[in-house]
Amino acid sequence: MSSRPEVSLPHRSKAAPLSEGELRKLKLRLIDRMQSRFGADFPDGDWDVLERRLQEQHQLLFQSFYQLYGDRFDSFYHLEELMAVVFRSVLERPAELKAFDALRESDKDWYLAPRLMGAMCYVDLFAGTLRNLEAKIPYLIELGITYLHLMPIYKVHSTDCDGGYAVSDYRTINPRFGTMEDLEHLATQLRRHGISLVLDFVFNHTSDEHEWAQRALKGERDYQDFYLFFKDRVLPDQYERTLVEVFPEEHPGAFTYQTALGQWVWTTFYTSQWDLNYRNPEVLVRMLDELLFLANRGVEIVRLDAIAFIWKELGTNCQNLPQAHTIVSVLNAATQIAAPAVVFKSEAIVHPDEVRTYINRAECVLSYNPELMALLWESLATRNIRTLLASVRKRFPLPDGCVWVNYIRSHDDIGWSITDEEIREAGYDPIAHRRFLTQFYTGRVEGSFAEGVPFQENSSTGDARVSGTCASLAGLGKAIRNQDRVEIDFAIGRVLLLYGVVMTIGGIPLIYLGDEIGSLNDASYLDDPLRKADSRWIHRPKFPWEQMQEVADHDTPAARIHDGILKLGIIRRQNLALRPGKTEFVGTGNDHVLGYFRTHAQASVLILANFTEKVEVVEGRILRGLGLRRTVIDQVSGMTISSGTTLELQPYQFMILDRQGSR
Repeated sequence: MSSRPEVSLPHRSKAAPLSEGELRKLKLRLIDRMQSRFGADFPDGDWDVLERRLQEQHQLLFQSFYQLYGDRFDSFYHLEELMAVVFRSVLERPAELKAFDALRESDKDWYLAPRLMGAMCYVDLFAGTLRNLEAKIPYLIELGITYLHLMPIYKVHSTDCDGGYAVSDYRTINPRFGTMEDLEHLATQLRRHGISLVLDFVFNHTSDEHEWAQRALKGERDYQDFYLFFKDRVLPDQYERTLVEVFPEEHPGAFTYQTALGQWVWTTFYTSQWDLNYRNPEVLVRMLDELLFLANRGVEIVRLDAIAFIWKELGTNCQNLPQAHTIVSVLNAATQIAAPAVVFKSEAIVHPDEVRTYINRAECVLSYNPELMALLWESLATRNIRTLLASVRKRFPLPDGCVWVNYIRSHDDIGWSITDEEIREAGYDPIAHRRFLTQFYTGRVEGSFAEGVPFQENSSTGDARVSGTCASLAGLGKAIRNQDRVEIDFAIGRVLLLYGVVMTIGGIPLIYLGDEIGSLNDASYLDDPLRKADSRWIHRPKFPWEQMQEVADHDTPAARIHDGILKLGIIRRQNLALRPGKTEFVGTGNDHVLGYFRTHAQASVLILANFTEKVEVVEGRILRGLGLRRTVIDQVSGMTISSGTTLELQPYQFMILDRQGSR
């Protein structure tokens, strides 16, 4: 694998950052090395662009790399190899993508634009193949989608694919979906229609069928060092004293015995997924190479999967360690040199305070907002917004140039990632409250409207997460079966209320495709031996294209949800107040009604959302105190509202009231 380094720097402590002089010398030395290796292949203009980008990123890149590996004798060798990956990637980058880089460099905050609206799907369940997905672009445009996240499409483990997250080859597409050429063609067509392609980068682990793992199993020591192997249980037992099991039903502990080697390998998630060893700098270099390969296929937003787990340290829970942030900084700085059209999105389903630590310009400028998702479902179950309000007032604001990706549900389960502090502040016991939420959304509470199923339920503690489609969790399936028109109306109201909030609260809204037509739970996964143990497949139904004619009938639940989401998207794009700006949460005098201002420049709106199936009121004096004009038109319903009298919100009503010129 690694040859003897040509140049090595003196041993230095990880705590000692490089000085300005050392950074400058290191940059010049590396430019000289890259010039000797690649200079003849670059036109002068391209070289100038690279030097400019390196000047912008070298401090973050070099400092981060040396923070990780500066105490190794071969650190300079590996840093040079990392830079070689960057320069080779630029040489291989298609001209159209280089032009796109230049466009994005002229508008570095392009991802903040109000035009961005996201959708996510499994290729096979939505369209069959990547080529067939191209034919669905007009449907995406109709929905207003400008950001398309495809669930993992890579070659995966032959029997234990984990929904695509057990990657066996980052450069080969799962044959069920097509080829890498098909992906490039799709990316081009999406880009030309103004839709950014989003793909996962599964960088905590590979499957045990990946070439690196297979070579490790054959006894190649260099490749064994790509993973975390242990000859006995001494260290694994010490680690597991402080680790938290992720999937206790499927995989107790975090290590799997490999009979062929007589060793234990670290497997955080599933036994077929081997965690990568980022203490080895070659792993970081090789994974950057895989990342930039995907960038050169036309990916614009990279979702960093399981970002919290990528560094291990004895005596900790091996989540959210400082080195995880440093690794992401290296990847980000290198990507901004090689492919500045690309940005990162973090996926950190951890404590809400830890989620925020990944969101900054040096790491990920986009991030999922799992806490908001959990809080919205919590508010529907309790018919109370105290917990929601306590949390968002503290954690919703982000650093400049960063943005939340807000969603109601994803391909994953719903976990109650709400802090004990906020739960107590709202007047609940944290353990009992989380158990209530799980019981409520799995239909085990008297009067529950939801039809979810438990995921990874612990029979001894009662801990579990929840699976289910948005519409089924909102009660639509039960209401339709009971032919209860009132409950159907309520269920539709719940769906549109949730999407109303994520469309207007600030950030990029994300639709799991199928939600926009009220897709219900699909229990057919129980007939599939490879899926029946994973209840998340209940909310991953095949997209019901055959039912799309229902959308034309404006009285059906599918049409009402579809039309409502289209309307919300139009309002979001056209209302100046909903452009990137300030979100300010306000008291409404009613614990059942959420209120917040959205303000951009001189435009401002007050948004109100009733989280109950009852008529709720906001007093006129409160409305006037919030700066509403005496009469204003609700932009959702078209009704004229008078702030001089008590305002009545109908069950699950969502309102957008113009505040412009009222102060």
